[in-house]
Amino acid sequence: MQFVTAGESHGPALTAIVSGVPAGLRISESHVNSDLRRRQSGYGRGGRQKIEADHVEVQSGVRFGVTLGTPVCLRVPNRDWQNWTDRMAASGSAPNDLVREVTPRPGHADLVGILKNNSDDCRNVLERASARETAARVAAAGIAREFLAELGVEVFSYVTSIGSARYEESDAFMRCGKYNLADIELSEVRCPSAEASLKMMKMIDVARIKGESLGGTFRVVATGLVPGLGDFSSGASRLTSKIGAALFGIPAIKGVEFGMGFQAASLEGSHVHDPIALTHDGFTRTSNNAGGLEGGMTTGMPLVVTCAMKPIPTLKNPLETVNIDTMEPALASRERSDVCAVPAAAVVGEAEVAFALAAAYTEKFGSDNMHDIKANLASYMDRIRTQSR
Repeated sequence: MQFVTAGESHGPALTAIVSGVPAGLRISESHVNSDLRRRQSGYGRGGRQKIEADHVEVQSGVRFGVTLGTPVCLRVPNRDWQNWTDRMAASGSAPNDLVREVTPRPGHADLVGILKNNSDDCRNVLERASARETAARVAAAGIAREFLAELGVEVFSYVTSIGSARYEESDAFMRCGKYNLADIELSEVRCPSAEASLKMMKMIDVARIKGESLGGTFRVVATGLVPGLGDFSSGASRLTSKIGAALFGIPAIKGVEFGMGFQAASLEGSHVHDPIALTHDGFTRTSNNAGGLEGGMTTGMPLVVTCAMKPIPTLKNPLETVNIDTMEPALASRERSDVCAVPAAAVVGEAEVAFALAAAYTEKFGSDNMHDIKANLASYMDRIRTQSR
């Protein structure tokens, strides 16, 4: 299972094509739209979210709500396109009053992109480099989430810090799979702690007054996974590699940790590795410091991945840059932007992890149709239980 997206931030629409989708999978547009709304929500979001009301349009690959086993095409319209029809037209000539973007923003793809593509207008880069594109990823991952749910897998996220405001957890890698999801979804910053949520919101309020932006950290958790997804035979085939690459593909993600992550580097091995035990259900671990992955494969414990997001580069009080027309110092351009988008990025993180896991399931159990996949999965689990007796 894989996907590709197309579309610009202010173009007519964003499009995602998902291939390798098994036949017989029931798809709900309302579920996908719910995820799109979650991506748009969160304390600290900017004016663009007041314009857009994202919804998905299924264009192909589904009949009567069930997948056909053919590529699924999804479309997410951009309502703001009506304000950009002349400036972002796919054909014809540029309008006489077109204003090029010539003051690239530090921290964005603007400058490096125009150097790479020999362009004199940062808009040719920033339209696609915009985080707006992640709406198409979330829509595509709606297919993966429906698939995983059929196999008993749940993927969710929560925010652990915004700026210096942090949610202090106890034994997070074992307990996080048991959080009440309603507590997360009802929080304006997607944090399960009401006290920590208030601290994070105050940080955002201060940043807004100062004309600043804020980053933070979030965790993505997947429960119900079977052991043995992924591979150990090559670096590229390890699930660790695939999930890490997917998460680093999100704009503004600067760090990814599995389980303990960097903390493991400062501890002795006996305080890092997860002891193996045998229960009536089979093999298990008495801790989850590895975050559910060993040797590039799932252990059957909850998958726990933590991501660090940098502050958004568009600032109310812009940083210094260079005007690419005059080559003189200037202030960076401003687009409509957020003060903080960490809660939204957490939803995108869910999408990336869900898709990587869905691909791992189809690699191991097949991708023709849901009936055969479920039968293969049941046979595999029977064998594992036999091995643990």
